[in-house]
Amino acid sequence: MATLYGVTYTRAELLQHIGDISQLAGVRIGELGDGFERGVRAADFRTGSGLEFTVLADRGLDIGPASFCGAALAWRSPTTAVAPAFYAPEGLGWLRGFAGGLLTTCGLTSFGSPGSDEGQTLGLHGRASYLPATHVSCGGEWRGDDYELWLTGQVREATVFGENLVLRRRISAALGESRLTVEDSVTNEGYAATPHMLLYHLNFGFPLLSPDAELLIGPTETRPRDDVAAAGLVEHRRFGPPTPGFREQVFYHTPRGDADGYGRAALVNRAFGGGRGLGVSIRFRLAELPRLVQWKMIGQGTYVCGLEPATNWVEGRAKERAEGRLQLLEPGETRRYRLEIGVLASVAEIEAFERI
Repeated sequence: MATLYGVTYTRAELLQHIGDISQLAGVRIGELGDGFERGVRAADFRTGSGLEFTVLADRGLDIGPASFCGAALAWRSPTTAVAPAFYAPEGLGWLRGFAGGLLTTCGLTSFGSPGSDEGQTLGLHGRASYLPATHVSCGGEWRGDDYELWLTGQVREATVFGENLVLRRRISAALGESRLTVEDSVTNEGYAATPHMLLYHLNFGFPLLSPDAELLIGPTETRPRDDVAAAGLVEHRRFGPPTPGFREQVFYHTPRGDADGYGRAALVNRAFGGGRGLGVSIRFRLAELPRLVQWKMIGQGTYVCGLEPATNWVEGRAKERAEGRLQLLEPGETRRYRLEIGVLASVAEIEAFERI
């Protein structure tokens, strides 16, 4: 049953009060119309709980802006969600269109530092985020007394004489709830074994991120990526104000799973709203995503905490291959992934998350 405005309703009870479900919640596809974003298809979700987010169908089915009761959850960059035609694959060119947002998909055959692997030149973080989706569909349906909003589509990364990987994504959220689920499958539709790397680049920003914010992670092993991160290891779970000249710090977490085999983490701010509290939690299956990368970047303008469940670390495909961590998808093989993102709307909900 749906709980709206503090009251729980059955389907029959709720429908007596409205003419159409869109009065309360829904998902609607439109198109961005200005500047570098022009032509990008976008699907706006409203769950009725105060959670709103936008899926960018022409940007790898990424999730762009997201908010809860008017408060932004995700950091957004000045590049905006540029149309896929503006993709710059060489070196760090990926950053020219890195819009931030709640979720940026990195992969499907590589992510991490640019470089070369077995004669192939690879740019930062791969192509997935710049690939337009096909077979995009959205809607909503009752399942008993529960109403589910959903969007599906597929993204293909392919080339002649090379890879042919297809990402099939389903994003869903329930009426009255403040969480969403991303369910992905990646299939090798080619005829040769193909490298496969996938990272979910979640980007949290102000006002959730502030000097009052803290990172909560279940049991984990943590290490810095490099000397810059090592200098900030003691304070990696805390955040200062926007800092001139701040150099990004990246930390590697290896979470231990809960009883269901999931890792979890949350960025929380107990002081938000005069002490009301706000947080965002994530949950992901460790069997497929055994690593969690933390990107701490508290510079001016680029004021963001990235939490990134991943198949690999972020120092490039060649290093992952050399150290025996690179995965291959065999012809016809499919890998499945599940990511859950939820709002913690009060200090009480933050404390409940800590007790899990």
